[in-house]
Amino acid sequence: MKKPKDIETDDLRPEYPREDLGKGVRGKYFAAYQKGSNLVLLRPDIAKAFPTSEAVNEALHGLLQLTEQTHKLIRRTRPTRIAKPKPGKDKSNRKSRPTPP
Repeated sequence: MKKPKDIETDDLRPEYPREDLGKGVRGKYFAAYQKGSNLVLLRPDIAKAFPTSEAVNEALHGLLQLTEQTHKLIRRTRPTRIAKPKPGKDKSNRKSRPTPP
């Protein structure tokens, strides 16, 4: 059942009075959204370390390159798996290990 439109629902908590929030701006990020850019909010300590978007992009690009290089190294240096004998197969071809004294 729909609520009548004349009843205004106020789901704002009492500790957040509307006048403290200020006036909202409609379409503030619309132009940037239309361009296809990504808007990311950084924590204050991160923003101090990377003051410009170019600095952030450069750091992330370097991290991406490092990740790709590391992935290639790991893939290249992984030991090959030794196949386990299947149950029921003849094991007479295998060399026996000497028993410890």
